[in-house]
Amino acid sequence: MTTKLTLQDIRPVTHDVNHLIFDRPEGIDFMPGQAVDLALDRDGWRDEKRPFTFTSLPDEAAIEFVIKSYPDHDGVTKRIARMKPGDTVLIEEPWGAIKDEGDGTFIAGGAGVTPFIAILRAKLQASGTLDGNTLVFSNKTEDDIILRTWFDKMPGLKTRYVVTDQPESPFSGDKIGAGLLKQVVSVGSDTCYVCGPDAMLDDIAEALKEIGVAENRIVTEDFD
Repeated sequence: MTTKLTLQDIRPVTHDVNHLIFDRPEGIDFMPGQAVDLALDRDGWRDEKRPFTFTSLPDEAAIEFVIKSYPDHDGVTKRIARMKPGDTVLIEEPWGAIKDEGDGTFIAGGAGVTPFIAILRAKLQASGTLDGNTLVFSNKTEDDIILRTWFDKMPGLKTRYVVTDQPESPFSGDKIGAGLLKQVVSVGSDTCYVCGPDAMLDDIAEALKEIGVAENRIVTEDFD
């Protein structure tokens, strides 16, 4: 089933990320962490579908997304960044492998953090605190960190940022590996959620197994 959404508001989050707020037609049901295939509702673009994760919660009146644009590519995300209120998009049925399977460590690369936004919001709504949860978030520079202030203010959530292309940053470091994960993961009790590009998923899954995390405690989603 295809559903049309109408943009209500668009706000910048970082230099290349926007928060988009759409109306919510009846019949849209999803779980925190799920995504949809979305296309621009305009000639020549309706078949150009891309996956984006809901950042709103299932009981909220609006549909929201946090979407990174790639202005160097003449594609969908470049045009999404130029959308105006009243513009429309088309979405299909929700899907996704990442859902809340208990407290643990959320490991993200770039826009791969988006499934965790709704999951963490829902956990906070349910319990009032995110004690027992850690976000490990890798980006190229500090300016690329999506919703950094928002994550830092979430009660109980521990954050560990890594930036790979900014040597002067206090978060400067190599890509996330077993050494860092050993410091933040409670092996045996944490569920480890991983979302990012394909290569990152494979590397992080191997690093988690290396430090003793059981395969059934590793939840992954490709968000290239």
